[in-house]
Amino acid sequence: MEPDNRAQDVRGRAKEAAGALTDDDALKAEGQGDQAAASVKDKLSQAKGKLDDAVDKANESLQRD
Repeated sequence: MEPDNRAQDVRGRAKEAAGALTDDDALKAEGQGDQAAASVKDKLSQAKGKLDDAVDKANESLQRD
């Protein structure tokens, strides 16, 4: 996980824990949302990396021909 996404995930976990301790369902849900957003950003970043690799390989293949 990238540092920005990890930080967002950690903040989300803290909010969720604080919400659970204080019985604040809104804060708990906000924390879960932050964690989900961090996870989605991380998956998108991974997909972008794979796509970039595929494009690089295709370009290399075209340059050899």
